[in-house]
Amino acid sequence: MSRAETVHFRRNQAILVAAIVALIGALPLASARWWLSWVLLLPLAVGVWAWRSGTDADARELRLRALLGQRRIPWQRVAELTADDRGRAVVRLDDGEVLVLPAVRADDLPRLVAATGQELTEGAG
Repeated sequence: MSRAETVHFRRNQAILVAAIVALIGALPLASARWWLSWVLLLPLAVGVWAWRSGTDADARELRLRALLGQRRIPWQRVAELTADDRGRAVVRLDDGEVLVLPAVRADDLPRLVAATGQELTEGAG
């Protein structure tokens, strides 16, 4: 049995660049008064979110990563992988819960399924 590699899906890195530019732009405002230093937290949080959030997939599980945490979903719980009307990849779990996969587009579904080591099949509906 061959072991599939982990596939990583991340946000566009232009968001990270924009957060860095916003952080630099906020420095004069934050340094003007001490009580305005909280303004630096906004672009910093956006930058960390852009760097960290996304979806990782391997043969064992899906990992949905957010700003402060992650959620692990074993493939056994996945009932369906599909795309919504906006072109985002969506997973429906065995208990009926529907989750949008961060940073995964509908065009990425074949690569996501390939990470499991299985083949992609078309739905009947």
